[in-house]
Amino acid sequence: MTTTSLKSDSLAFALHGAALAVLQVRAGYALPQALTTVFNRPGAELPAQARGAIQDLSYRTMRALGRVDALLGRLAAKAPTPPVLHALLCVALTLISAPDDAAPQGYTDHTVVDQAVTAAASDPDMAHAKGMVNAVLRRFLRERQALLQEVMREPSAFWNYPAWWIDTLKASHPLHWEAVLAAGNAAPPLTLRVNRRRSTVDAYLARLEQAGIAATRVGADAVRLAQAVPVAQIPGFADGVVSVQDAAAQLAAPLLDVQDGMRVLDACAAPGGKSGHLLELADIGLVALDNDARRMVRITENLQRLQRDAVLVTGDAAKRDWWDGKPFDRILADVPCTASGIVRRHPDIRWLRRKADSAQLATLSAQILDNLWQMLVDDGKLLFATCSVWPQESEAQAAAFAKRNGAIRLAAPGQMLPGVALPDAIEYGLPEDHDGLFYALFQKPRSGVLPA
Repeated sequence: MTTTSLKSDSLAFALHGAALAVLQVRAGYALPQALTTVFNRPGAELPAQARGAIQDLSYRTMRALGRVDALLGRLAAKAPTPPVLHALLCVALTLISAPDDAAPQGYTDHTVVDQAVTAAASDPDMAHAKGMVNAVLRRFLRERQALLQEVMREPSAFWNYPAWWIDTLKASHPLHWEAVLAAGNAAPPLTLRVNRRRSTVDAYLARLEQAGIAATRVGADAVRLAQAVPVAQIPGFADGVVSVQDAAAQLAAPLLDVQDGMRVLDACAAPGGKSGHLLELADIGLVALDNDARRMVRITENLQRLQRDAVLVTGDAAKRDWWDGKPFDRILADVPCTASGIVRRHPDIRWLRRKADSAQLATLSAQILDNLWQMLVDDGKLLFATCSVWPQESEAQAAAFAKRNGAIRLAAPGQMLPGVALPDAIEYGLPEDHDGLFYALFQKPRSGVLPA
């Protein structure tokens, strides 16, 4: 799909690019993949500013899709076609229907309308509908209060999640479901892990202060920036002094209690954040396993930046054809899941997932856990990790695994909910502003010895 001459620094250009990305998410593609496709369109060499604007609008739209879909259902007699036109209207409505307490978008309402019309006119597939774009958006501005009051009575529009997601969260976490939903609609913080082989938290905070970057300590090795900046502008990032990693994710490596000389497996390792952390904590023999050869490239890049080495293996954690038969002292099993706990980082997930996905992924995860357990030495430890808030994939999975395998369950944070300060998370030094991860730590009893 091509457009006539839109300036790459114009809002119209960003609106059009974001519409193309939203269109691909609607077709089932993850937003990062959709954005890569948009950025790499033939003949489109986009400057960094244009990429940033398109990405920002795309992520905002994913966080507002329930609201703007409901609005379009009232503003248009039938779904606007072609689908890219519907997507463009969604992006524009995201900006002009944002709540008063939302992050400022920097444009007046009438500028957004004008630029949306310009974006439509520039695209041969939408040019015929530029009048309709103008009419729909201007009608919203005239009737804004009444329309918003009407649609916000619908849970999917109010919370910007599918109805099944809201209902499942209510049932799973009846005391905290509202806080979790709200946290998923907020832009995530930028948290760094300080490489303790290269620096200390105090020393790095001083370095940030010298660079004019405000930050605070939020964990043993964790530093949170007051305002996100591109990684290229983060002092020490290119040299491996720090890595980007959420504070909750930084608990994984210390929980495994790795010691020098141990043989350790990081299963489902891509993109390599936890692998890097393990290698920073001790001199271990690490095997990093993932079933996607393309994602292995990310692990390689991350470990090279940290100047650490591991054996990289492409293979299926649910099988053993990749294993050399030598048992591991420690295993990190960060298993596949719905990623319902990191929706604030990946707001498209809520629209891509289906209710049945949780059961299917839980079945796969159980196979992986049972398989990896056979590769662990007696007295060895396995850490089960998942970024889901659904009990079927977390606590219920952990309990069933322990029962099947006679595993000894050790202390670990359990379920951590974004936006909620749970006692177990506080015990491990976490603020409430973290991703929704789950940890269960198991020790393998010696042969012939069953746990009490």
